[in-house]
Amino acid sequence: MLDSAPDSSAGLIEPLDLAPLRKGLLDGLRFTVKDNIDLAGYRTSYGSPAWRDAHPAPVHNALCVDQLLGAGARCVGKVVADEFTYSLDGESFYFGTPRNAKAPDRVPGGSSSGSAASVGNGLADFSLCTDAGGSVRVPASLCGLWGMRPSLHRISEAGVLPFQPSVSTVGVLADRFEVLDAAMRVLLSAAATSTPVPRRIFVLQDALEIADAAVQDQVSSALDRIADNTGVVLEWVRFSEIVGAQYALNACNLEGLRDLQTAEFQSTVGNWIEVCKPELGFTFSQAYGNVRTFDRIAALDNIARCERFFTQINAFFAPDTVVCFPTTPKIAPVRGSLNTLEAVMDFYDPTMTITAFSGVARLPEISAPLLTVDGCPVGLSFVAGHYRDEFLLNAVRELVC
Repeated sequence: MLDSAPDSSAGLIEPLDLAPLRKGLLDGLRFTVKDNIDLAGYRTSYGSPAWRDAHPAPVHNALCVDQLLGAGARCVGKVVADEFTYSLDGESFYFGTPRNAKAPDRVPGGSSSGSAASVGNGLADFSLCTDAGGSVRVPASLCGLWGMRPSLHRISEAGVLPFQPSVSTVGVLADRFEVLDAAMRVLLSAAATSTPVPRRIFVLQDALEIADAAVQDQVSSALDRIADNTGVVLEWVRFSEIVGAQYALNACNLEGLRDLQTAEFQSTVGNWIEVCKPELGFTFSQAYGNVRTFDRIAALDNIARCERFFTQINAFFAPDTVVCFPTTPKIAPVRGSLNTLEAVMDFYDPTMTITAFSGVARLPEISAPLLTVDGCPVGLSFVAGHYRDEFLLNAVRELVC
């Protein structure tokens, strides 16, 4: 581990004070930056000291950072990312486990663990981070924060370290919806145009069924409140009905997205690891063993299936339609408890079954901190069609704010 550990309580690697470049929509707001996103003059670790030490400091900020500074926000820190951002639990071998403010004995979720901790513990109003398999949405759910994964490639990834380009996006975690909305509109370069009101809300039944019973109860209560407050009649839909074929929801992950992600990770990070042979943290090294032995050619059919799922799922979405489901099927695991393969799979398999839905369909998704189970937060997610980000922001404001 590092000789001098950072402040893991708020996920901080390095405190900063980067002043706004000009006034704008984000005046007075503070933000942090996940350490896979470039800040000029500061080495980017990608969650790995070996990567940090092998690469020079960037000359320029990532473009998304300049967008925020140019809208009046102040950058107050660089924060922890899980190793190579290849994790959903938030426990870093090198940088420690950032504190989950709402459930301090539990993991914050990853890989945007430092982003969640910096916002949840009051260091920042929002954090700029990334999401591929759920790295914005899972910490949002487990830490009781607002989080948004936008449509794939709606936000510039220039200056964001390579990961899984067909899946990964820049996103935001925030302490309030108003902050999330403002930051996302800056990053989306969203014009102030009117969008349809949400008239149809579908509940993704498969996702609800794999959730723990206590999570199901909380989701049902929240949906009843939304229906009562808005007058919108809830409709139920299965994944097989959305894609028009007899697939279970876990096909998004097991028969599609997982193979695409693994193949791309081999090419973006795996090549560097194989050539440079850096020190790897224990947990990552276990996961990377599967990457190293992955058969790319055997996976080509599943990679092609991702494109079919994208087309079929988005054909389901009308302009006024929202689909909702629990962001994660469980509350956050206790810190240090993911120390056996059984415990890891019990957390990852159902979680990835849910998060892969938006990933494979490239959908915008907002996790809203609406649920509490055994004193721990769980998010309720809302998704809209690909490139319907502004509609989704407006829909969530109408439905739950």
